[in-house]
Formats: sequence, structure tokens, C-alpha cells
Amino acid sequence: MKKALFWHRRDLRIADNAGLHKALTSAECVQPIFIFDTNILDALPKNDQRVLFIHQQISRLKSEYQQYGSDLHVFYGDPLVLIPEICQEQQIDAVFCNRDYEPYALQRDKQMHEALQQQKVVFLGAKDHVIFEKNEILKNDGTPYTVFTPYANKWRATLTDSHLTEYVVDKHFEKLSIQSVQRVMPSLEDMGFSSEQRVEFPSMSVDDEVIAHYAERRNFPSVTGTSRISIHLRFGTISIRALARQAMHQSATYLNELIWRDFYQMILFHFPHVVSSAFKPQYDRIPWEHNETHFQAWCEGRTGYPLVDAGMRELNATGFMHNRVRMVTASFLSKHLLLDWRLGEAYFAEKLLDFELASNNGGWQWAASTGCDASPYFRIFNPTSQQEKFDKQNTYIKKWIPEFGTPSYPTPIVDHASARLRAIERYKTALNP
Repeated sequence: MKKALFWHRRDLRIADNAGLHKALTSAECVQPIFIFDTNILDALPKNDQRVLFIHQQISRLKSEYQQYGSDLHVFYGDPLVLIPEICQEQQIDAVFCNRDYEPYALQRDKQMHEALQQQKVVFLGAKDHVIFEKNEILKNDGTPYTVFTPYANKWRATLTDSHLTEYVVDKHFEKLSIQSVQRVMPSLEDMGFSSEQRVEFPSMSVDDEVIAHYAERRNFPSVTGTSRISIHLRFGTISIRALARQAMHQSATYLNELIWRDFYQMILFHFPHVVSSAFKPQYDRIPWEHNETHFQAWCEGRTGYPLVDAGMRELNATGFMHNRVRMVTASFLSKHLLLDWRLGEAYFAEKLLDFELASNNGGWQWAASTGCDASPYFRIFNPTSQQEKFDKQNTYIKKWIPEFGTPSYPTPIVDHASARLRAIERYKTALNP
């Protein structure tokens, strides 16, 4: 191949980039591109902080390419229109990218393959943002796992050093397209988005101490016990292989979280119906409540349950919520309030900086007991005992609820004991008609 494009998507880095390495070792000249996809952007609010984050990372990536005498060409529009046009104009032989397993991405890539095939342009993908993909971890009968523990056991048994080996890209930089004139990238304002940064974006480096003590600190929301790296994994500004190597040496518990991430990506790939339906179809029979007042109280952190409210206020203010608290807030919505888990899933999808379809869907279906390997429906988190166990001094609560302990703080919108019994009865009746 003489000329190729490398299309950055959810892999906003040069180092240890599988698809970029594949392009540089396959073609004589490689032009990196990124497209702000209008099919995705048009559905987002105009002050979406994730678009700002991506724009900042693309700007950084563009500067890095320029240091090597090349440049990242940045476009705004529909990839299915733009890429075939670029290929025709520049006489491109191949387009390389890293694979994505979400339904929109799979459909887009299928159409891209068909469009480029008509131009006799090769479209090639690589595995980059997971350790194992698609059919790499299957049961002995060739079917996908739907229970995490046996999947994780097979994952670990299959893992070799080669799966975590870095793709050394800098040996091949002479293949990057040389630029005499640098192209200007579209601004956020050009695309109709705000450039005001309202939240702090986490660092892309992970403190060794956080990983080393992850197992004993990760459940306490008032301490720095988690890596906060998920936004960087989501957009590929760091390598999953590098993080897995770090976890292999320092924390089996942290590695387990990375395996959960692979697991949910695999579930989404094999069972795309989970995007809009329960993984277990019988759970779609549950008659949910339709209480807008309760939903708004949950969204705004005014339920009268401090751990739930602190979590929702943290989410609204920062775009982040501690993982233990995510489980409690999700369980509260679907069990205590008996509201459709899809409402909460959509709210998280709008607010979370690290929103990733597979993990968000998997987590919500786990909490609502509708998913694969989910918490059984009769297991209902008690928000008060969770608070007493994981925020005993109310440090996290007081940070996010300044009126905690005063008459201004609302009384509980539901009673835990009766809400618990109602949920168990509702689920039982729906599942055993």
C-alpha cells in the first residue's frame, strides 16, 4: 500500500496505538485524521464537557504529530461522506482504524467498508481499547459467557505477555505524511459548542499508590481510593495494555475491574438488544412506576437519603460519581422508587464524563437485576447502612450536602422498609405470572 489514512476515534494517543502501528507497518505514507462526527454531536447539549475534553485532547494530539513533522487533519461532518471524498481526492489505498463494538459504530463501519470497497480502498481495523474482543473468550461450547466469574477465569487463563505488549509506534514515524502547511482544526464555536470549562478533567496518570491500595480503599468515597482514569480509557488517551500491566504487578482487584470492562464490551457485542431492553427478557415484564416528582428528586439529590443525594450532587457538579455510590444510587432508583432503570441509565449517559455505553448499561442492568450475572432482585441496598459502612464520619455526605443535619435537608421520599417489600413483591409477581 502506498497511501493510507489512519482514522483516530476512541484512541486519542500516538503511543501504543494498535491501529496506528498497523497502518505505519503496512503503508508507505500514513495521514492521521479525526472527524467530529455530526451523527453523534448533533444529539448532545451544546455545553457538553466531553466535547470540550475531546477537543482539548485532539489539539494535544495534533501538536504531537506536528513535532514529528506531520499533522493531524481534523474534520467536522459525517464520516461516511468525508472519508470516501478524502480517499478520492488524495488517491488513498487503505483506511485503518481501531475497532469499536457499539451498535452505532458497527453499523457505521459496515457502511464504510461497503462504500470504500466500491472505490477499491481497503478498510482495516485493529483491536485496541480492550484486551480481549468479540469471540476471543468463549465457553468450551463456543458460546459467549453471560456470567462474570467463569469469564474472568477464562480471561486470566488465556492472557499471555503478548496480549499486553506495547505497540512501539515511534520506530515507524518516517512513514507519517510530511506537512509543509499545518491545517487549522475546527473550533468548538465553529461546531456550535461552548468552550467554557465547568468541571475539572482528571489526570491521565495513575498514582502507583492508588493502584497498590485499591482493594482496601476503593469503597470509600471520601478518600482518593480509585484511579479516576475512566474518562481516559473511554477516549483512549491512555493504553488499556499499559494500565493492565500496571495492575498485574500491583493489584489483582484493580485488574478485575478491567476484566469487568472487557466483559461488558463483549456482552454488548454479542447481545446488542441490551441497549434498549433487559438482558433477561422476562424482566421487561416489570411494571415500573411513573412518578416524575420522585425522578426529579433523585436527579437533583433531594431524596432524603444522604448517600444517594451526595452522589447525585457530585455527578451534577463534576461529571463524576464514585463507583460504590453509583451502585447505591442506581439501586435506589430501580428498587426503592421502582422507576425504569433506563431513565437512570440515560441520565448517567448525559452527565458522566466517563460515559461508556457498555459499562453504563451493564452497571445499570446489574443494579436493577435485569442484566447478565446481576444482583438478585431481592438484594436491595440499604442506603443508610451503606452510608454507615462506607462514610461513617459523613465526610463525603457533608462535602456535597451542606444542609445535612439541618431542617433544610428533605425527609425521605420513601420509607426503606416498605419500599423494599414493594420492590420484592413487584419483581416476584412480574417474574412468576
